[in-house]
Amino acid sequence: MKIVIAPQGFKGNLTALQVARAIENGIKRVVPNATTTIKPMADGGEGTVQALVDATGGEIMVTEVTDPLGGRVNAHWGILSDKVTAVIEMASASGLPLVPPEKRNPLVTTTYGTGELIRAALDRDCRKLIIGIGGSATNDGGAGMAQALGAKLLDANGKELTFGGAALAKLERIDVSNLDPRLADFDVTLASDVNNPLCGPRGASAIYGPQKGAAPEMVKQLDAALAHYADAIQKDLGIDFREVPGAGAAGGLGMGLMVFLKAKMIPGIDVVIKATNLVADLKDADLVFTAEGRIDRQSAMGKVPTGVALKAKEFGSPVIALAGEVADDYRVVFEQGIDAVLSIAPGPISLEQSVADAEKLIANAAECAMKLFLCNINIKE
Repeated sequence: MKIVIAPQGFKGNLTALQVARAIENGIKRVVPNATTTIKPMADGGEGTVQALVDATGGEIMVTEVTDPLGGRVNAHWGILSDKVTAVIEMASASGLPLVPPEKRNPLVTTTYGTGELIRAALDRDCRKLIIGIGGSATNDGGAGMAQALGAKLLDANGKELTFGGAALAKLERIDVSNLDPRLADFDVTLASDVNNPLCGPRGASAIYGPQKGAAPEMVKQLDAALAHYADAIQKDLGIDFREVPGAGAAGGLGMGLMVFLKAKMIPGIDVVIKATNLVADLKDADLVFTAEGRIDRQSAMGKVPTGVALKAKEFGSPVIALAGEVADDYRVVFEQGIDAVLSIAPGPISLEQSVADAEKLIANAAECAMKLFLCNINIKE
């Protein structure tokens, strides 16, 4: 029996690889001779670097970069086993958790550190980049990132703009003559499911600004600044991506990556499935396990469990999903290729206990799932 194990990590607790190994433990209790293939998964958000490094036998890198407020932070990123593909989570350099709640202010936060991570990947001779852009603290349209890579964003006096979304209102000219020339041969994939435009009522400032500390008047200021930024890009570079779905992702970093790095946006789970070559393992799988910390209606919207399940169903493989928590609205995932959903909780249990015993609980749930699966086979026979 060949079983593919392709879970997401349990946020703030276990990596995708740890979850996968716990599932494998439970499977082997029931079918010791099963051939198990572990494929850690992610959807472009938190855990994507670790999942892809684990899945491909890559390497975790640490680079000191500029944090959202202009300080310094050690940011983790990865190089995959092919030695030419880098994977970055912008949140490791420019993420909201790096800014204390009382200091959150998208008028001044910058993506400069994300640009420094990209430069670090270029310095390691990487020719491809996968970048996940969830969890940003910024609303600067990727301006800081572009500056870190050599672009000049100049005001009316020919001086470089300061950091932050508010400074974009003073932008008069964009000079890309010193943009890192290595970017010309850099293949950039933007892993994101966000489809917001840059500006307007569904834009970066209106939808995501408040969670980054923007009050209503600040949202208007930021939205106007991003619109001015897009006008300058159109005037000086001859391109206009402001209405492209995803331009508003990560405070407009989505557009910045499209403009300055010619990035292609692909749903996060599809990026990870391709990078890990999951399909090759699904082709002859007898059973597939996946998992997520919480399975609910949102799990059917491009998340790992349903992304894996839809691919597995192309080859007729049954899919079992395990979850730390199963919400009341979870049944929609049955329409997305998942055949069974099991909670790892054996009964009423506190969150603290669930977190502390997660690996044991996952293994026990996988063991139970395997027994049920074999019962089903016997009944059919």
